[in-house]
Amino acid sequence: MKTLHFASLALSLSLVLSPLAAKEVSLVEDGLTLHANLETTGADWQQGPFVLMTHGTLAHGEMELMQGLQAALKDRGIGSLSLTLSLGLDQRRGMYDCAQPNRHRHEDALKEIGAWLTWLQSQGVSKPVVLLGHSRGGNQAARFAAAHPEAALSHLVLLAPQTWTETGTADDYQQRFGKPLPPLLERASQMRDAGQANALLEGVDFLYCPATQASAAAFLSYYGPDPAMDTPGLLPGLKVPVLVVAGSQDQVVQGLTEKVQPLVDGRQVQLLELDGADHFFRDLYIEDIADAVQALVSGD
Repeated sequence: MKTLHFASLALSLSLVLSPLAAKEVSLVEDGLTLHANLETTGADWQQGPFVLMTHGTLAHGEMELMQGLQAALKDRGIGSLSLTLSLGLDQRRGMYDCAQPNRHRHEDALKEIGAWLTWLQSQGVSKPVVLLGHSRGGNQAARFAAAHPEAALSHLVLLAPQTWTETGTADDYQQRFGKPLPPLLERASQMRDAGQANALLEGVDFLYCPATQASAAAFLSYYGPDPAMDTPGLLPGLKVPVLVVAGSQDQVVQGLTEKVQPLVDGRQVQLLELDGADHFFRDLYIEDIADAVQALVSGD
């Protein structure tokens, strides 16, 4: 059963035109070329409605969920831009290569979200847009909205957004890698305090990458104690209306509905729970999400 509770910047644009797919667009931010997929709905697409989309951990803007959502939104007359976070790499496409040292930080995404929002405005998008984020990208989207209440956003749509507790993070690390997290956090903290925040931890397990390299700053950013990693805790302070989408079979972000439900007021915070959906909302669940976005932008 599905339950629905409606309770600075240097720009260089390049377009790769294709009649069969979204256009690739690019901009330069802090010396890195960033890519995104632009899906338009006609010559006057800038008039909206429009959605800016952010992916999850170490993923990219062309992952199955994002492609499916862009297509479903276009079918409903809604344009979209699905960005690929650089994660500190120039011209990044596809999943993050675990052979690359990890120097990126969780909070770096906020600047890139802002860069793409500015790019949209430079293209003539004058109306507020929907900011959508999946998983970790949901937390990053919520943090952007919290840090930039002046941003031209009409709504936030958070798909299985990240939740957090300090003990839960440590338990997950132990279960995933068979190693305790606290000694690594202590080591990274000592490196930072010694002025070596950018030095690399060698052979460290990091996110989805076993035995890789990660800077002390990166490790602390993703694993250090930070209550703002818990997306539901951010919702009461946001100025923009929020729709949280949860899957009943999500094995990655669990307990989301229980955390969000007490915040639902039918106006500022809404919750859509999709029965049977997993963390990636495969198949027809994408249509449910697109319908919900359409309802938001139409004011229904």
